[in-house]
Amino acid sequence: MKHVNSFKNYTSDELQGILLLAKKIKENQEAYANILSGKKLYTLFEKTSNRTYLSFVIGMEELGGKAYNQKWSDSNFTIGDTMSEVQYVCRNVDCIMGRFKKAETTAAFMNSATVPVINGCDNTFHPTQALADMLTLYEKLGRFSASVLYIGAKNNTFNSLSEIVTALGGQMYGLTPFSQVMAVGGDFYDSLKATGRYHEISPTVSKEELKKIVGAVDCVYTDTWVDMEFFTNPAYEEKKNAIIEQMMPYQIDAALLAGTKALVFHDMPIHPGFEISKEVMEQHLETILDEAENRRHAEKGLLVYLLTGKLDW
Repeated sequence: MKHVNSFKNYTSDELQGILLLAKKIKENQEAYANILSGKKLYTLFEKTSNRTYLSFVIGMEELGGKAYNQKWSDSNFTIGDTMSEVQYVCRNVDCIMGRFKKAETTAAFMNSATVPVINGCDNTFHPTQALADMLTLYEKLGRFSASVLYIGAKNNTFNSLSEIVTALGGQMYGLTPFSQVMAVGGDFYDSLKATGRYHEISPTVSKEELKKIVGAVDCVYTDTWVDMEFFTNPAYEEKKNAIIEQMMPYQIDAALLAGTKALVFHDMPIHPGFEISKEVMEQHLETILDEAENRRHAEKGLLVYLLTGKLDW
């Protein structure tokens, strides 16, 4: 039994196998319509969601299984012992997907569960987004060895993207002027640097040097500067405004992309006028929506692997 949190327990062959299976299922969905017949997925949401909710629920149903969804606030996890509640859930379902605020909750579920647990996003990792990103890159480029420049907050999306890009032979460049609160230590980034494929760009990089990097990579990636749970929180307004002021010089705009052929990715939700200009968002929206749709397809490949143990379907 394997859980899905960081990718450190997955080989590059496994990751490629999951993605190739996802692509195969996406291209011939009818052939796999009953592959998870009788299987049950429990999804639990402490954080808000559009893509994670829809992709897992619809994806599971498209594979012939069933999904059962619950908000954290409606569950007994708010009042009960985590270990016993998790083990009860495992008596009923074949897989758990949890979207939690803190990595400690993810770890508690994985330590107690007797079925696979998928991290649907917490404050350290966002593995299913990274799988969707890589599936999209593979479709667009025809190879896994992509070069990606991420410009934004050093956050859960950045961590998982960096893991998968470097694991599959690509080059990862990170321009991350500030870090959001995360429970990963420096050894995590040291392990990425040890691959020789992870590169941190100084926030003081000149515009000319940054444009050279943009011109050389396959993809420029950005994410919201402020975590979605805080974006509309009045109590966070002062900090949000300070982050926006700090980050505005790093907005992905037409001037940065001029004369390049780089793909533009965003994991959504998008805040036009902040991390990405409205003009660039509109020009690259179809690609961004391809990326978002691929959450469902990538997760289908992952679910089949976790629940059958096989990649050669």
